[in-house]
Amino acid sequence: MDYKLEICANSIESALAAQSGGADRIELCDNMSEGGTTPSYGTIKRCKDLLGIPVFPIIRPRGGDFVYTEEEFEVMKADVQMSKDLGCEGVVLGILTRDGNIDVDRCSELITLARPMQVTFHRAFDCCIDMKKGLEDIISLGCERVLTSGGAAHAYDGVDVIKDLVEQAHGRVIVMAGSGLDASNIRKMMGQSRVREFHSTAKSIVQFQGIFNNNAGISPSFYQTDQRCVQILKSLMVF
Repeated sequence: MDYKLEICANSIESALAAQSGGADRIELCDNMSEGGTTPSYGTIKRCKDLLGIPVFPIIRPRGGDFVYTEEEFEVMKADVQMSKDLGCEGVVLGILTRDGNIDVDRCSELITLARPMQVTFHRAFDCCIDMKKGLEDIISLGCERVLTSGGAAHAYDGVDVIKDLVEQAHGRVIVMAGSGLDASNIRKMMGQSRVREFHSTAKSIVQFQGIFNNNAGISPSFYQTDQRCVQILKSLMVF
């Protein structure tokens, strides 16, 4: 059975490490601590220049909720166009209404603009008040896949819901499991969820190895995709 691993990369170095580790696809973002926001033009361009695997930038103008103002929506449209112009294979997006449903009209506009790129609906889906209805909306929009933790903080805690979503989707959309997946639980997820695509940050902390004034109140350490973590995940993704 063919399993795929998508790595959420927060920089060009993370993306290169993910590719070297055997990742099948990159979800490219900035501000990972906020759940990911749209990366810069330069980051996307450099990734497209150097990587040989698909690059899917996240289209998210800020952290927090997934209900956007008109100005934020205009930013999202511009970022979709930018991603397409740079030759990205896909984008990752999601918009909700104030009553907790998929904003079908706005999502449809973004998806139409994105084509022929693929579209992944991100974990805004996990914030829907009715995930079954939300999944049908995502399918009707024509998204290629949906990223989900089954509505839980971590995917393994939502494994039963994810399994139900796979059954409901019945091949009409790819259900990709993500959030908190690592070497300790990915095999269990594979065996229990029936999911064939998985999403992970596979990150570790990089400690600065130079001279740095710590009195400035700025931490010199940062998160980066760990090539070895990606390799371990890929080695476990066989049955």
